[in-house]
Amino acid sequence: MNLKTFILDVPDFPTKGVIFRDITPLLKNSKALRFTENALLELLGNVKIDKVVGMESRGFFFAPMLAAKLNAGFVPVRKSGKLPGKTIQQYYDLEYGTDALEIHFDSIIKGDKVLVHDDVLATGGTAQATCRLIEKMGGEIVQCNFLLELDFLGGKEKLLNYQVKSLLHY
Repeated sequence: MNLKTFILDVPDFPTKGVIFRDITPLLKNSKALRFTENALLELLGNVKIDKVVGMESRGFFFAPMLAAKLNAGFVPVRKSGKLPGKTIQQYYDLEYGTDALEIHFDSIIKGDKVLVHDDVLATGGTAQATCRLIEKMGGEIVQCNFLLELDFLGGKEKLLNYQVKSLLHY
């Protein structure tokens, strides 16, 4: 199945000059959704995973599905102030300033084998910050996997210490 046929190019969103890769058509097609889930699992191979960490917000589409298939827990990483209770925070750089991501302080146990998942790898800032959070907690990142990667933005360069795999490349 050619998954790119289910990705909609939306010009000038969210700002002029940007082509947004919208995965909504893929999400609403049950065959494409199942194919994508299986293809993301194939990227991982037969590795034992304890936790699947998904990043807000579109990483939440596939990460819980992957966790269920892998008999692993799902852990959300969210923007600052969105998770209740005690959290650990990691700042990361934006083009103009900084932002922060948070994870529940007890969501990763030392030695956990972790799969990091998000829908898109663009500049790599959120993925890098997420990896730092997991490592602060003692988790071992087995792989970072993505539905699609925007190669021209060089996000993979921020993840050189990790195995990075993406289903689609633009």
